[in-house]
Amino acid sequence: MDSSKLEISPDAQKRLAEAVIIWLTTIDANGNPQPNPVWFYWDGKTLFIHSQPSSFKLKNIARNPRVSLNIESSDGLGDDILIIAGLAQTEPNPPHLEPGYAEKYATHIRNLGMTMEEFQQDYSVLIRITPTRIRGW
Repeated sequence: MDSSKLEISPDAQKRLAEAVIIWLTTIDANGNPQPNPVWFYWDGKTLFIHSQPSSFKLKNIARNPRVSLNIESSDGLGDDILIIAGLAQTEPNPPHLEPGYAEKYATHIRNLGMTMEEFQQDYSVLIRITPTRIRGW
């Protein structure tokens, strides 16, 4: 499904733009869900995640590109939950960090004691996720 045809509320768009962490769930070789907190960037149609090349999530995506992403409740009481189902594609060694991602996490990357170049070398695989379904409450 073309993600541009999904109805994404202004509140959901705002949450996707502002959230620092999203939970990415992939499926392992035994069929078990494997959730991981990750940094991400949302450009209005696609989610971008940078990953270390040895991560299990990449092995899981290679076997099964269907993933889900969850943003935790904004109020800690279970309201404002956002759940996204999507298809993931990987791109090893992109020429640079996704620009929106680099801008969003520049301070966080510096707080890790890394330069952008060091982060890009360490997290050298780009994961692009195209949403197929979005729901929330």
